[in-house]
Amino acid sequence: MIKHGLGRGLDSLLRSYDEEVIKEKPITSETNKTVTASNVDGDVQKIETSKIYANPNQPRKTFDKESLNELTESIRLHGLIQPIVVNKMNDGYMIIAGERRYRACVNCGLKEIDCIVKNYTEKQVAEISIIENLQREDLNPVEMAKGIKRLMDEYGLTQEKVSERLGKSRSAIANTLRILSLYPEVLELVEKGKVSFGHAKILASIDDYATQLLLAKKIAKDKLTVRDLEKEVNSILGGKKKAKKVILPSDELQDFISDLQRKLGTKVSVIGNDKKGRIYIDYYSQDDLDRIYDIVLRK
Repeated sequence: MIKHGLGRGLDSLLRSYDEEVIKEKPITSETNKTVTASNVDGDVQKIETSKIYANPNQPRKTFDKESLNELTESIRLHGLIQPIVVNKMNDGYMIIAGERRYRACVNCGLKEIDCIVKNYTEKQVAEISIIENLQREDLNPVEMAKGIKRLMDEYGLTQEKVSERLGKSRSAIANTLRILSLYPEVLELVEKGKVSFGHAKILASIDDYATQLLLAKKIAKDKLTVRDLEKEVNSILGGKKKAKKVILPSDELQDFISDLQRKLGTKVSVIGNDKKGRIYIDYYSQDDLDRIYDIVLRK
């Protein structure tokens, strides 16, 4: 399975949020001290472990016991080398990054640990939690796509903004999101690792449900490579005797379809290329059709 490593480090990510805090508006602490560039960066402080708690909305809920035990022994021998990052709250300090290190410190019986204290908004903390999860977890393509979609839907981030947050190109973000347009049975095969991300991108270009599912099952059963799948698609869509090469939409056209799909809130597909083709918009009821009509013709 493809590992979707993300190139941007957490330190760089946090710095971008620090800059936003300064640009958006001054934030005051309990002592009415204005947050400036110097104190937004976060000072390293010794904080009692009893005053620190995990983010209840942290997407990562389970931790490998063996890995946690190894980290516990390392901290017991060498101490906590890298401070955890926390957000100052009314009832203590909520972990932004480093929950595994915090748990290991508690296992060691430490009463206080080094922390970098931040002053982020609730919205920023939620975004950081999701992004850190996307950066550090070995997610399958579907989990990755759903995480990105959640950032866009719940926090109003555009593809450009998400690409900045994750340190990935906009086309990479669009390609990842595109697999969510697959039919549920096909998406399930991707989630189980029986269909790779490379396969999924090609299958997403096929609008016909039966063909899409047939090819997905064949990939899982016969272990088709991406090249094999391309040949199968060309054979099915072009005919066995006169195989017609399938030209996939350009990144720009696929980006447009992704934007349109997000705007309309329904499945949108395209057949053709940048010069000529057709766009299909799915609707599932009269109300759904009326809703799309209002969006398209809204002045």
